[in-house]
Amino acid sequence: MNIFVGSLPFNVEEADLREYFEEYGEVSSVKVITDKFTGKSKGFGFIEMPNDEAAQKAIDELNGAKIDGRAIVVNKSEPKPQGERKPFNRNGGNRGGYNSRENNRGGFNSRDNNRGGRY
Repeated sequence: MNIFVGSLPFNVEEADLREYFEEYGEVSSVKVITDKFTGKSKGFGFIEMPNDEAAQKAIDELNGAKIDGRAIVVNKSEPKPQGERKPFNRNGGNRGGYNSRENNRGGFNSRDNNRGGRY
Protein backbone atom coordinates (compact mmCIF):
# COMPACT_ATOMS: atom_id res chain seq x y z
CA MET A 1 0.00 0.00 0.00
CA ASN A 2 1.22 3.51 -0.81
CA ILE A 3 0.87 5.92 2.13
CA PHE A 4 0.90 9.72 2.07
CA VAL A 5 2.52 11.51 5.02
CA GLY A 6 1.97 15.25 5.29
CA SER A 7 2.67 18.15 7.65
CA LEU A 8 6.15 16.82 8.26
CA PRO A 9 8.70 19.00 10.00
CA PHE A 10 11.18 20.16 7.36
CA ASN A 11 14.11 18.49 9.14
CA VAL A 12 12.63 14.95 8.93
CA GLU A 13 14.67 12.68 6.68
CA GLU A 14 13.79 9.45 4.90
CA ALA A 15 15.64 7.36 7.49
CA ASP A 16 13.51 8.93 10.25
CA LEU A 17 10.27 8.12 8.43
CA ARG A 18 11.40 4.56 7.75
CA GLU A 19 12.06 4.10 11.46
CA TYR A 20 8.56 5.30 12.45
CA PHE A 21 6.81 3.02 9.96
CA GLU A 22 8.99 -0.06 10.46
CA GLU A 23 7.46 -0.38 13.92
CA TYR A 24 4.30 -1.58 12.11
CA GLY A 25 5.84 -3.85 9.49
CA GLU A 26 8.08 -4.08 6.45
CA VAL A 27 8.72 -0.83 4.56
CA SER A 28 9.71 -1.29 0.93
CA SER A 29 10.35 2.39 0.09
CA VAL A 30 10.41 5.86 1.62
CA LYS A 31 10.46 9.17 -0.26
CA VAL A 32 10.47 12.66 1.24
CA ILE A 33 9.54 15.13 -1.51
CA THR A 34 12.05 17.93 -1.96
CA ASP A 35 12.16 21.15 -3.95
CA LYS A 36 14.11 20.52 -7.15
CA PHE A 37 15.97 23.83 -6.94
CA THR A 38 16.81 24.11 -3.23
CA GLY A 39 16.80 20.43 -2.26
CA LYS A 40 14.83 21.32 0.89
CA SER A 41 11.91 19.19 2.07
CA LYS A 42 8.43 20.26 0.99
CA GLY A 43 6.98 18.79 4.20
CA PHE A 44 5.42 15.64 2.79
CA GLY A 45 6.40 12.22 1.58
CA PHE A 46 5.33 8.70 0.66
CA ILE A 47 5.82 5.31 2.27
CA GLU A 48 5.33 1.98 0.49
CA MET A 49 4.40 -1.01 2.66
CA PRO A 50 3.77 -4.40 1.01
CA ASN A 51 1.46 -5.70 3.77
CA ASP A 52 -1.89 -3.86 3.59
CA GLU A 53 -2.89 -4.80 7.15
CA ALA A 54 0.36 -3.46 8.60
CA ALA A 55 0.01 -0.33 6.45
CA GLN A 56 -3.55 0.29 7.65
CA LYS A 57 -2.46 -0.13 11.28
CA ALA A 58 0.35 2.39 10.71
CA ILE A 59 -2.13 4.83 9.15
CA ASP A 60 -4.60 4.43 12.03
CA GLU A 61 -1.99 4.89 14.73
CA LEU A 62 0.31 7.50 13.18
CA ASN A 63 -2.32 9.87 11.75
CA GLY A 64 -2.26 12.85 14.12
CA ALA A 65 0.92 11.68 15.89
CA LYS A 66 3.41 14.41 16.73
CA ILE A 67 6.91 14.62 15.30
CA ASP A 68 8.97 17.51 16.66
CA GLY A 69 5.78 19.13 17.93
CA ARG A 70 3.87 18.92 14.61
CA ALA A 71 0.84 16.69 14.16
CA ILE A 72 1.42 14.70 10.97
CA VAL A 73 -1.24 13.63 8.49
CA VAL A 74 -1.11 9.99 7.42
CA ASN A 75 -3.51 8.40 4.95
CA LYS A 76 -3.73 6.03 2.01
CA SER A 77 -2.30 7.63 -1.10
CA GLU A 78 -4.63 7.62 -4.09
CA PRO A 79 -3.17 8.23 -7.57
CA LYS A 80 -4.29 11.37 -9.37
CA PRO A 81 -6.80 10.66 -12.13
CA GLN A 82 -5.08 11.31 -15.48
CA GLY A 83 -8.09 13.21 -16.88
CA GLU A 84 -7.75 16.04 -14.36
CA ARG A 85 -4.14 16.94 -15.15
CA LYS A 86 -3.50 20.03 -17.25
CA PRO A 87 -0.74 19.88 -19.85
CA PHE A 88 2.39 21.88 -19.11
CA ASN A 89 3.17 24.58 -21.68
CA ARG A 90 6.96 24.60 -22.03
CA ASN A 91 6.90 27.83 -24.06
CA GLY A 92 5.17 29.73 -21.29
CA GLY A 93 2.32 30.75 -23.57
CA ASN A 94 1.41 34.32 -24.33
CA ARG A 95 -0.58 35.74 -21.48
CA GLY A 96 0.10 39.41 -22.10
CA GLY A 97 3.31 39.57 -20.08
CA TYR A 98 5.72 42.48 -19.94
CA ASN A 99 6.93 41.94 -23.50
CA SER A 100 3.63 41.19 -25.21
CA ARG A 101 2.86 43.18 -28.36
CA GLU A 102 -0.76 41.99 -28.47
CA ASN A 103 -1.53 43.23 -24.99
CA ASN A 104 0.73 46.27 -24.83
CA ARG A 105 -0.04 48.26 -21.71
CA GLY A 106 3.14 50.27 -21.59
CA GLY A 107 5.16 47.69 -19.69
CA PHE A 108 8.90 47.31 -19.30
CA ASN A 109 9.78 46.64 -22.93
CA SER A 110 6.91 48.44 -24.61
CA ARG A 111 7.49 50.21 -27.94
CA ASP A 112 4.80 52.75 -27.12
CA ASN A 113 6.28 53.64 -23.75
CA ASN A 114 8.62 56.29 -25.16
CA ARG A 115 6.93 59.55 -24.25
CA GLY A 116 9.67 61.96 -25.18
CA GLY A 117 12.15 60.91 -22.53
CA ARG A 118 15.73 59.96 -23.23
CA TYR A 119 15.51 56.25 -23.97
